[in-house]
Order: sequence, then C-alpha cells, then structure tokens
Amino acid sequence: MLHPGVKYNKNEIITAIRQEAELLLQEGRLSETRQYVQHSDMSVFQHCCHVAYLCCVLSVRMGLDVSYRELIRGALLHDYFLYDWHHTHAFNFRHAFGHSTLAMKNALMDYPLTEKEMQIIQRHMWPLTVVPPTCKEGWVIVIADKICTILEVFRKERVRL
Repeated sequence: MLHPGVKYNKNEIITAIRQEAELLLQEGRLSETRQYVQHSDMSVFQHCCHVAYLCCVLSVRMGLDVSYRELIRGALLHDYFLYDWHHTHAFNFRHAFGHSTLAMKNALMDYPLTEKEMQIIQRHMWPLTVVPPTCKEGWVIVIADKICTILEVFRKERVRL
C-alpha cells in the first residue's frame, strides 16, 4: 500500500489500485460497474480506476498527507450507483444531483466503509452536493473526477487498468 510522503511511480500506483480493486471485486458488486458506460467508451469501472489513479498522482505530486487506502477505495466506489444513466428520455438531472447518495448507500450495503470513505463518495459531486468535502481526500477526488470526466468525454489520454 502507498504511504504519505513517499514519491511513487506509475506502476506502483497502478499496483496499489489493482490490489484494492481486487478486494472490492471479491466482496461486493463492483464487477457490475464494468457493464455500464460512463463517458464515451469507458465503463464506470474504468472511470473509477482512472479517477483513483489521478487522485494518487495528484496527492503524490502535491505532497499531501492522505490516507491512500481510503482515497483509493473512495475513488473506486464514488460512482457505485449500479445502473445505466444513459437510458433516460432526456439528460437526467436527478442522476447528476443524486447518484452520489445512491452510490454511498449501495457501497454501505456491500462494504464496511470508514467515515472518510463515506464522505468521499457522498460529496464527490460538489458543488452539486451543496455540502463540500471536509477532508483532503474528498477535495482530491472532486478535482480528479472532473479532470477525468473531461479527458474521457473528449477521448484524450487516460489510464486503463
């Protein structure tokens, strides 16, 4: 697992994310996220892995003292809503404003979560969630999720695990 204050390379970060993902895939329904498209041609699962990777890179580069385990788990579960949001009559504003609450409820049904992990999942859509994150990990995911979304929508370079 990654530790604060240490500089990691891409392969070490990817290995840490894969380890956490494997545990989550064994315990709950995370594998279902592979069947839903998030942005362009990326599945929800790949999007969450992409966000987890960028969260770790940003934290390392900024020298943040974060809990990498909680950051990675929160990132992997931040879009754990378990449905295809594209199959609606029009753009679904309820999805944009409400999927973080559903993701947290689903994650709580399948996994033991820390308070920090719950906050990461629940508040990752700030400012749409109104209440902002209060932990560094929460702020990192808010930023990383938006960057990854832009890269994925415009089909720019991204990490696939």
